[in-house]
Amino acid sequence: MDAGFLILRLVVGLLIAGHGVQKVSFHLGGRGLSGGTEEFRGDGFRGGRLTALTAGASQIGAGLFLAGGLLTPVAAMAAMGVMTVAGTVKWPMGLWVQNDGYEYPLVLVVASAALALTGPGRWSADHALAVTPWPVWISVTALVIGPASGLLTRVVLHRAAPAGEGTRRSRSAH
Repeated sequence: MDAGFLILRLVVGLLIAGHGVQKVSFHLGGRGLSGGTEEFRGDGFRGGRLTALTAGASQIGAGLFLAGGLLTPVAAMAAMGVMTVAGTVKWPMGLWVQNDGYEYPLVLVVASAALALTGPGRWSADHALAVTPWPVWISVTALVIGPASGLLTRVVLHRAAPAGEGTRRSRSAH
């Protein structure tokens, strides 16, 4: 089981961190912080550079902590939050990724939730620091606060589209 947790943490964590790198740099196919800013503005978010920088840093941090199995419930909570925002952007396109839908962000949210509930396994920083197993209430709290924070972020930072303007097709999974 520990090998499975390690593989899941590495894949999910590094993919989320990679999304963050793309938001703030030219690495991994990113368009730099100005490109990340443009993407958020194009998706109707306020805040410009600060929004892109905060989202990118959150994705990088959450992803690296998940990959390492460090503070796993907190990392999973942050990952669920940022990927919930991505899911809200893609929601109008439906579920399936071939239609630019929310399938991919949903998988990352669910995988992060599973890691919050199961823990990171023995091959993790949490285990090395002897902070596992995490109390159930911490994992459940992470499951609630993660997606709720993403939805709150959407409500607070998203501008209503002007009348007659359709939904823009997003190019990434925030």
